[in-house]
Amino acid sequence: MQTSLKIKLSTFNFIQYMVWGSWYVSMGAYMAVTLKFEGQQIGYAYGAFAIGSMISPFFTGLIADRFFSSEKMLGVLGILGGVVLCLMPQFTTFASFYPMLILYCALYVPTLALGNSLALHHLQDSQKDFPRIKIWAAVGWIAGGVILSMLKGEQSVIQWYLAGTISVCLGLFSFTLPNTPPKKGANASISELLGLDALALLKQRSFAIFIICMFLICIPLYFYFVMMGIYLTEIGWTGIAGKLTLAQVSDVIFLFSLPFFLKKLGYKKTIFFGILAWMLRYYFLAGSVTMMPSVLIFTAILLHGVCYDFLFTAGQLYVDSQANEKIRGASQGFLAFILWGIGSFVGTMLAGKVLARYTDAATALHDWQSIWLVPAVLATGVMVVFLIFFKEPKKKEEPANAEN
Repeated sequence: MQTSLKIKLSTFNFIQYMVWGSWYVSMGAYMAVTLKFEGQQIGYAYGAFAIGSMISPFFTGLIADRFFSSEKMLGVLGILGGVVLCLMPQFTTFASFYPMLILYCALYVPTLALGNSLALHHLQDSQKDFPRIKIWAAVGWIAGGVILSMLKGEQSVIQWYLAGTISVCLGLFSFTLPNTPPKKGANASISELLGLDALALLKQRSFAIFIICMFLICIPLYFYFVMMGIYLTEIGWTGIAGKLTLAQVSDVIFLFSLPFFLKKLGYKKTIFFGILAWMLRYYFLAGSVTMMPSVLIFTAILLHGVCYDFLFTAGQLYVDSQANEKIRGASQGFLAFILWGIGSFVGTMLAGKVLARYTDAATALHDWQSIWLVPAVLATGVMVVFLIFFKEPKKKEEPANAEN
């Protein structure tokens, strides 16, 4: 039973992240080169993901957790999201493009928390099996980027049709996932429905520090996603989407080894190395402007496994270890709200402002070294705060109770 379950969950993660990898990184180049959007507009567009993340807890809490099983909600959201993606090429002005992108993100983002919650609910050994399942998310992202590059679609509408088709497949496949009925009845309180019970975890000092640091690291983090496609296009790289999937190759390696590192290092050291990797990534990119560009850029890309897995996947497991069964889903939703909601919103808005600030009005070229140093310094500050204030949880620490 667990083998069949893990195959289904792995397939789901593969398709889910294949959708995301088919448009998210390349969208910056598409907006800058094809639609001629300005730097601040590009920042706003990437902030649509954050707005979707802030909407999704209300949507899933008031509707999904109350009336529908998780797998059915995933199915409906996947199909509707695919339809919206296929409509995106029709919107070429920022005034029309931006609202449609927000609508799509509001449909896609809930699938991330719902998918994680479903997997953690059914897996018997989540600390071991969850990272192994997430390997297929990285492989899916690689597949999306490679196919997009093969189609030469980084700067064209091809990315929307590709992502939309895959999203419909995601929705159809979701109906085959294990039945996961809503945990909250029709008479549940608003606090329960919106996942506010998970806020009880903030009473733990280390958990509060963890959440603060996750929010703060998201501010420099989104510079990479907003800027990377534009940077590589501007310095003359081709086949960008395919080359950037080397990040997910690294992702696969470190996801496979994450259980070992968690066992040997614990949560504090593992997450610390994740933050350190983000800091180094941006210093490498700043250095690539003046020396060894290919070497430093590829090094920055290949750091992704440590950047993402040691920070976010380890963070999801840390949250799961601190939450009891009653607030497990709410806790993952709360973390998603911090990572992809307010953290993403602040990060993308700041990235857009920095991109506009260091754009030459006459040539439309950018001062990339100054741009990359901004997130490098911010990540350094977060690393110091985390190292000083976060405490490793005790191995036999009792999970927080939402009623305490």
